Amino acid sequence: MEAKQIIPVLRIFDYRKTIEFYINWLGFEIVWEHHFEENTPVYMEVKKDNIILHLSEHHGDGTPGSHVFIWADGISEYHRELLAKKYKYNRPGLEKTFYNAVSFTVNDPFGNKIIFNEEFDEEKHGSLEFYSIH
Repeated sequence: MEAKQIIPVLRIFDYRKTIEFYINWLGFEIVWEHHFEENTPVYMEVKKDNIILHLSEHHGDGTPGSHVFIWADGISEYHRELLAKKYKYNRPGLEKTFYNAVSFTVNDPFGNKIIFNEEFDEEKHGSLEFYSIH
């Protein structure tokens, strides 16, 4: 078997908060939305570059508190971009991890965590200031 794509499904509870967090702050775009009929839960696909997530208000579609771990390039630049938006519910710190990555974690309004990571490169990341939990 060769996986072609992996798409996490995250549980959401409030459409307005979903848009505020995933679209307005993280910069994802809505690819599509589905409702079985009017006034029913939404199931939607959002993407940012080649990161695709499914977000669902349906009971049983995912568990609040799920984690999504993403390897990417340009993590420190993306982190700076997010902090510049001054989103009042998230101010993630940039970390250098034990697994040799530059990383930051965002917590969505529904208890899910998205962990953005880039392999640490001394030349590229050596001058960054990292958050310390010590």
